[in-house]
Amino acid sequence: MATYNPYITPKLFRFLRDLKKNNDRDWFQANKQRFEDDVRGPLLAFIDDFTGPLYKISPHYRAEAKKVGGSLFRIFRDIRFAKDKSPYKTHAGMHFRHENAKDAHAAGFYLHLEPGEVFMGAGIWHPEPAVGRQIRAAMVEHPDRWKKAMKSSAFRRHGFSLEGEVYKRPPAGFDREHALIADLMRKDFIAVAGLSEKEVCAVDFPKVFAARCNSTTAYMKFLTEAVGQSF
Repeated sequence: MATYNPYITPKLFRFLRDLKKNNDRDWFQANKQRFEDDVRGPLLAFIDDFTGPLYKISPHYRAEAKKVGGSLFRIFRDIRFAKDKSPYKTHAGMHFRHENAKDAHAAGFYLHLEPGEVFMGAGIWHPEPAVGRQIRAAMVEHPDRWKKAMKSSAFRRHGFSLEGEVYKRPPAGFDREHALIADLMRKDFIAVAGLSEKEVCAVDFPKVFAARCNSTTAYMKFLTEAVGQSF
């Protein structure tokens, strides 16, 4: 008999698959208790229990188990300017941000749970232009620290690689012949590692997740300090 952790189970993925087929308010309201029992409730417990392990990685990052405004993203989509008017997201996401962060575009650790697409990430997605300039300036000023962060054995062993959008041309003020030009042209500074439904449902996943977040320490420390924050 399969053994799962108490937080992420096949029930979560079954709910999300059903939601994708029935993405409307009537269905969601009729299945709201499933959402609470199989998705939101267990994930809030996961977040609460991650407080201790996260503090050991960095005392300046937060795991906040709140229904609104905490580490768990809301299930509701912002459809104000979207062509797709489906009211609900068909994935669950958790973002563990820096204590001084204001939104999802700040440095943090991320876990994405979606049928057929499960992954975790660390870094900054879509940083504001000024923040991006700070990171690039730090890369130029401390190239050895940046390269060391990328070459961490634990970082690579856990399958992390840099992903996200890149500029078509070098940002203003940077030579296209610079040794780090490939990284200087990044719009996003996110390291991503793929997972599977089986892995995140496994009984040891909470410890695995903490260990993988810890393996990105050198990378996250570089980004955090580059933008003037304490790690």
